[in-house]
Amino acid sequence: MDHTIVHFEIPADDVAKLKTFYGDLFGWKMEKVPGFESMDYHMVTTVPVDENMKPLRRGVNGGIYKKQDQQSKFTYYVQVESADEYSKKIEELGGKITAPKMEIPNMGWVVFALDPEGNAFSIFEEKTG
Repeated sequence: MDHTIVHFEIPADDVAKLKTFYGDLFGWKMEKVPGFESMDYHMVTTVPVDENMKPLRRGVNGGIYKKQDQQSKFTYYVQVESADEYSKKIEELGGKITAPKMEIPNMGWVVFALDPEGNAFSIFEEKTG
């Protein structure tokens, strides 16, 4: 498996303003996600996707959401084979888990972490089968 960035998230105080900004700047398409109303979450499509939301060509899609607190920062997600194994590896290499493995229904599992310099990132294990 390539351990590549598979998703990004941009927190916003004003979601509509950032949707307009990125849509007008780059032509990104954005669609509100049902079930995430409290976050005002919108999927961001930077490249076309298939019926399973997988990019049809090289590129990374993501999301824009309402900041839950002022500590919310831009986050990227790297795909891994096992969230559990990579959580252990992050800590062994001097990183820190900031939020343990959580399920994203029908998609997989995510773990939030910091690298040894304090930079935030996330790992994502896709649900198979």
